[in-house]
Amino acid sequence: MSLIICKFGGTSVASPERIQMVARKLIAKKQQGHDVVAVVSAMGKTTDELVGLANQLNDNPPSREMDRLLSTGEQVSMALLAMAIEARGYKAMSFTGRQAGIETDGTHAKAKIMMVHTERITEALDKGMIAVVAGFQGIDANGDITTLGRGGSDTTAVAVAHGLGADVCEIYSDVDGVYTADPRVCPRAKKLDAISYDDMLELSGAGAGVLQMRAVEFARKYEVVIHSRSAFSDAEGTYIKEETDMMEEAVITGIAHDTSEVKFTIRGVPDMTGVAAKVFSALAGNNVSVDMIIQNISEDGITDISFTCPGADLARASETVERILPSINARDYDVDKDIAKVSLVGTGMKSSPGVAARAFATLGENQINILAISTSPIRLSVVVDGAQAAAAVRCLHTAFDLDSDSVFEETQLSAEEIAAKMAKGR
Repeated sequence: MSLIICKFGGTSVASPERIQMVARKLIAKKQQGHDVVAVVSAMGKTTDELVGLANQLNDNPPSREMDRLLSTGEQVSMALLAMAIEARGYKAMSFTGRQAGIETDGTHAKAKIMMVHTERITEALDKGMIAVVAGFQGIDANGDITTLGRGGSDTTAVAVAHGLGADVCEIYSDVDGVYTADPRVCPRAKKLDAISYDDMLELSGAGAGVLQMRAVEFARKYEVVIHSRSAFSDAEGTYIKEETDMMEEAVITGIAHDTSEVKFTIRGVPDMTGVAAKVFSALAGNNVSVDMIIQNISEDGITDISFTCPGADLARASETVERILPSINARDYDVDKDIAKVSLVGTGMKSSPGVAARAFATLGENQINILAISTSPIRLSVVVDGAQAAAAVRCLHTAFDLDSDSVFEETQLSAEEIAAKMAKGR
């Protein structure tokens, strides 16, 4: 008998009808002889609605109270799903993060999982129950509820899979796997049968929204096999695991894009030892996650320093930069909110010279200006104007021979419409 962890995102449990569908899937796996644990996100837009309520009452709500508030969304989903399973004649038991033994550090809104105590889940499984766990949340050493950040239910699922020694962690969403690019932007994107942890980690970090980066990081560390698949069909999705000989030796595995970042440029910075350290130490101290850093060539002892960060950190980054300007004798700063990061990812880049040259030439031929460049052994990222993001993805996808012969026709449909078509077996 195998043990399967099944994580369902907000779209999958967005309505009573969707929850019934999830219940049927879980029961079907139970009937096949598997032990089953479900991990669920909040219903639909519940988290956004809760954030909106908080902001109506407090422009800067305390992080502890926000975690307590936001954790309720998943708790609603878990209880309703357990009820739906019970209504069909099967035993189920729901668990909050605390009850499931998800122990975290004390960082509110971005907590890290320290340990998973699986005794209560194991006890429920031994009694033949389907366990339903609230994703996205845990408990710290003080007994306070913590949340894991956006997409944290993926990390919950992988952590529970590791803690229980599950055979596979299935991540269900409204897409049917990992593609070579976002098919809504690049109609000729191909679905991958399998992808390595390293490639998936880079794609997630570069903006691919299929899996949370921390979940992939956790899976790689503990060798948890992830199966990314659609909640609205029974088709095989994409396996994320260690590289195998069966995987194609492609130079580029996929292309990700991210329009959520902003670019800061601090102008008139004295080119002196220790200035950059002051800037980025201050940003780190204010919990700003810096991505790309660019420093121009000094002229007359003056230079500019640019960096990108998540749009969610914009307020903290602005406050930090304004505060340190006098101490570093910089002239001023500006913020560009209309940018996009486009990233080429592939372990084959390690042994394939000329990737950067081809990418830059392709963008130049398509009149797409590069604002910044960042590289790693298996990733090449460029920052371009936000309005040119889609064009950059498509032309690079073609240039690196990633196009499929068929066209993803649903690219202009909403996620709900795509899900409806998948539910009909398309």
